[in-house]
Amino acid sequence: MNESLELISVGTLEVIGRLVDASNATLYGEVSSGAESMKVIYKPIAGERPLWDFQDGNLASREVAAYKVSEIVGFHLVPRTVLRDGPFGFGSVQEWIEQDENADVIALGQSDSPGIRSLALFDVLINNTDRKFGHILLDKESRIFGCDHGVTFHSEPKLRTVLWQFAGLELTSDEVNKLSAFESYLVEGSHEFDELLNHEEIAALRKRCRKLLQEKLFPYPSEEWPAVPWPPV
Repeated sequence: MNESLELISVGTLEVIGRLVDASNATLYGEVSSGAESMKVIYKPIAGERPLWDFQDGNLASREVAAYKVSEIVGFHLVPRTVLRDGPFGFGSVQEWIEQDENADVIALGQSDSPGIRSLALFDVLINNTDRKFGHILLDKESRIFGCDHGVTFHSEPKLRTVLWQFAGLELTSDEVNKLSAFESYLVEGSHEFDELLNHEEIAALRKRCRKLLQEKLFPYPSEEWPAVPWPPV
């Protein structure tokens, strides 16, 4: 475990404020241990609003599962995220990203940037139902991140995203290699997703990965459900 991940996992968590525009309890805070500290976003499970189409599990566990997929595959697109206890109970705690205030995330999200392409593929894999432009982050070092992954991993196809510019494009050999390694990881059996997702969600994750490897293409928008979240920003 690297030092930053250890800090966010075991450091003392203090709540500083709340993001009032969020639909679920989303708290801004800081974790600290000795002289080390890190700004974070804390989303306690107790503050989640029930969703009719995500009846099993909780959003916090899916946030952590999304981070783990990003790391295992090698996308590195999700800020460090852990499931831990806090002042309002267990929830997800994610590293706060200091954004480039001059960044145009709409223009970035409509571009063919390699980072955006990876984010689009990542969303297909995790079955993201809510990739809005506002869920794309660009830090001050021009690194791309994605956030708000609580409504992901549904066992039924529900992909809704603003990143459709890659639809129909062939996967690169690097993308195929990453997905192939991830499929092998999932097939091996017992792994860390067992504690975060239910059996149906894990099976669906394997199925999506296998389908991507078989077709070797970015999917097209579905005609059976809305392909873009609302509002898109």
